[in-house]
Amino acid sequence: MNSSAFIACDESVIRGTRAGDSPCPEQAKPWVLAATIVGSSMAFIDTSVVNVALPAIQADLAAAVREAQWIVNAYMLMLGALLLVGGAAGDRFGRRRVFIIGVTVFAAASVACAWAPNAGALIAARAVQGVGGAMLVPGSLAIISAMFPEQERGRAIGTWAGASALTTALGPVLGGWLVDTWSWRIIFLINVPIAVVAVALTIWRMPESRDEASDVSVDWAGGALAVVGLGALAYGLTLASEQGWRGAIVLGSLALAIVMLSSFLWREARASHPMMPLELFRSRNFSGANAITLLLYFALGGAMFFIPFNLIRIQGYSAALAGAAFLPFSLIMGVLSRWSGGLIDRYGARTLLTVGPAIVGIGFALLAVPGIGGSYWTTFFPPMVVVGFGMAVSVAPLTTSVMRAVDDRHAGVASGINNATARIAGMLAVAVLGMVAVAAFGKAVDERVDRMSLSNETRALVRAEIPKLAEAQPPRSMEEAQRDELQLAFKESFVYSFRLVSLVAAALAFASAVCGWLTIEPKRRS
Repeated sequence: MNSSAFIACDESVIRGTRAGDSPCPEQAKPWVLAATIVGSSMAFIDTSVVNVALPAIQADLAAAVREAQWIVNAYMLMLGALLLVGGAAGDRFGRRRVFIIGVTVFAAASVACAWAPNAGALIAARAVQGVGGAMLVPGSLAIISAMFPEQERGRAIGTWAGASALTTALGPVLGGWLVDTWSWRIIFLINVPIAVVAVALTIWRMPESRDEASDVSVDWAGGALAVVGLGALAYGLTLASEQGWRGAIVLGSLALAIVMLSSFLWREARASHPMMPLELFRSRNFSGANAITLLLYFALGGAMFFIPFNLIRIQGYSAALAGAAFLPFSLIMGVLSRWSGGLIDRYGARTLLTVGPAIVGIGFALLAVPGIGGSYWTTFFPPMVVVGFGMAVSVAPLTTSVMRAVDDRHAGVASGINNATARIAGMLAVAVLGMVAVAAFGKAVDERVDRMSLSNETRALVRAEIPKLAEAQPPRSMEEAQRDELQLAFKESFVYSFRLVSLVAAALAFASAVCGWLTIEPKRRS
């Protein structure tokens, strides 16, 4: 998923953390800010670049779409499920220490990603990357909060957010160019020099800080239950597209997910220091804002996963041009999010959280219009602009609703829950909408193959290609004319499945708009 939409969520974590409690020498503040920007940029760049590189990765490793999904989901699972644990670990054991560990783990896992011999090894390395990201992302945000006093924090937040938006916007373009020029493996190796700079700055200039309060603890058991439960859920949903809902492994995975997630909720309700205090959800605004986040980021994550496959494999874009295609979305998000924040007091969060997601829904519906071919400016540029504008209108009031729904002592964990919800929504979207896409693709291929004179053996070979989606290739044993006809059938079938995914995403975005109108309290008249 393009990570522009996460920046405002991450920014809310800074605003929700306790005020600076560790004085930082004046001359060290620029270096501390630089270290946090450089460190967190790894996670932002990696999130957006990998999507652009996925078609090349899938082709090189001969991976099915299920494996391509898990190249994304392994990272998102560990990051989303352990985000709150990583933040608490920094408060408990030292933010500087945990930040360094997170950066180091992320860099080491990046090297493993670059040298992965197959899809399974890459998925495992991506999971380790997610563990590193769960330490460095909240760590970088908490460090800014701890090192900068209240009167200086606004400028530090603005600098961090601006730099993050810039790296997020340029990341896919640079990553696509590296894929086109060298290999997809290079996009992981560039994390190593970035990590060296981040660690060097941290050791050289950043003082240690921790929360000295007696109630700081790390909910390790809650984090483990969340990882296993969400992982089993995503695995079962992903596998269902190939084995069907009655498969033993599918049913076993879903049953395990129910048990683990139920155990997670049971523990969080009874733990003395839970990672996710359930009493926060008694607030209508808090529950509503997180429901909006779940629906909206589910739609965004699913659509953004499939766009690079359409652009590169169906429309014939290079990886660099596919990365550049996301620029309107990233730039509009970065430039207009702060502008939309100023509209909250005038129109109220409820109005904006109804209008913004509805605009996003229109943008996703526009994604269902393009076929094969056509100019970027008349096909994919308009929906990118509309989705970017809709998200820019939505993000600031979403963050504000979360922060205003809880008292000050819960502000940090509340924003962390909302951040984790957005990332987990993206993970589940890739699993669920991937299942929808494979089913629609298979149906469309079958309809087109029925009109062709193919032997039963050739039909079986064609069916075996369906799990690859955009990477499906005609059997080499076919005559050239039939191969061309089947290749066109594959492309048309993928466009059909992409349109269906886009319409589902649009429906979810409209549902989040309805949720905003029904759950967020209206603006009080003065």
